[in-house]
Amino acid sequence: MPFVENPGGVTIHYEDAGSGPALVLVHGWSMSGRVFAFQEELADAYRLITVDLRGHGASSAPAAGYTFVDFSADLASLFVQLELHEATLVGWSMGAQVALQAFTEVRERLAALVLVSGTPRFTATADYPYGLPAKEARGMALRLKRDYAKTMGEFFRGMFGETELARDHYQRMVRQVVIPGLRPAPHAAIKALTALNEEDQRPVLSLIDLPTLIIHGDQDTICLPGAADYMAERIAGAKLRVFAGVGHAPFLSRPAEFNAILKDFLQGVYGRN
Repeated sequence: MPFVENPGGVTIHYEDAGSGPALVLVHGWSMSGRVFAFQEELADAYRLITVDLRGHGASSAPAAGYTFVDFSADLASLFVQLELHEATLVGWSMGAQVALQAFTEVRERLAALVLVSGTPRFTATADYPYGLPAKEARGMALRLKRDYAKTMGEFFRGMFGETELARDHYQRMVRQVVIPGLRPAPHAAIKALTALNEEDQRPVLSLIDLPTLIIHGDQDTICLPGAADYMAERIAGAKLRVFAGVGHAPFLSRPAEFNAILKDFLQGVYGRN
């Protein structure tokens, strides 16, 4: 397994396949790089790099240090140690917020940005109604402490609508994504959830000056669809693609369509299929 080590001694696991312009894929809360199993075909034309955030997947899980500043510093360290330039940073869910947090640190190494099922702020405020009530994240943390495995299972199933997944595709997803995946360390999951309640990347949106693609499902109940509209309005030139009838993980439930949209966007960035 390949790893990079940040200056603080935290080891970050990543997978690296293919060649060409680099695509760096960052997973969401409680997941790992394995969640992008259905995007492996992108390595036919690009250098596909999936990363496990600290405390997730095969990365180390320090006792503390789960703010988005910590996550983004790890990501920046990966970019430096792998000598990445002209890369596209793809963040999903919490990974989209990490990508926003890291933007200014890695800006000179980027060619484009892709935000999937993301939000600049997870919880709602008086001036930002596109987040969830803060009490929902706090309630999730309590449920994790009471029954970690059950709560994680409920969260995963909640990413999809009742009729979104055909049975055969769900079974394929279990075989290729769920079973091979690693649950995060419980303390890491809870601390990252606490950070989600507090973080706010809205000020970054106006600073983004690269080609940006925003992808969202119109049935997303975790990062609300209004968040995608909000970001698209505030990131200059951003393209918004909405998946009808899809929840929080379009790259899992509609991988062929998702990959085609991403390839089309990348063709415009790099001039290659």
